[in-house]
Amino acid sequence: MNKLISIAFAGLMALPATAGEFDQALRFFLDDEIRNWAHSPELVAAINAQNLVTAGLSQGDIDSMDQAWRSEAAADAADTITPVLNNPLSAFLRRQVADSAGAMTEVIVMDARGLNVAVSEITGDYWQGDEAKHIDTYAVGADAVHISELEVDGSTGKYQGQISLTIVDPASGQPIGALTVGVIADALM
Repeated sequence: MNKLISIAFAGLMALPATAGEFDQALRFFLDDEIRNWAHSPELVAAINAQNLVTAGLSQGDIDSMDQAWRSEAAADAADTITPVLNNPLSAFLRRQVADSAGAMTEVIVMDARGLNVAVSEITGDYWQGDEAKHIDTYAVGADAVHISELEVDGSTGKYQGQISLTIVDPASGQPIGALTVGVIADALM
């Protein structure tokens, strides 16, 4: 029991001083590190291309695709995952993560429906449209930003937050999708 208390105490000591300070640090990181590539021509083109394909999907179609992704992620299969994970935009996202010197853990680009367009690594699901990262950004409008609560990342054991923002097509000024970036708290504080 003492070992468990020590582990819990060590975890609390790793937290930023306040959630507000971490929230502010994430917003600075968004402005300083993410915005310069978040609306890149490659990213906008990939979202626009997928929006043409997914616009007519029913919720049943989306649910089926999401279930296929989840099954593949659990079974190391790849028919649904591979085209998303291995596309050029996903390679671009992996470079952004690598260039972040350990600050970013993952990047997800979503289309207007909340479906993954590109990912830096395999996600647990294909459809993000029912989550705050999409609902509180794309559905809100062009300037929307969502900062998640600070949580322990299951794969790293470190405290992480997510920054999500609406992606806008510069040609039309209209929202076309969303982007989410996972950020390690220790890297910012």
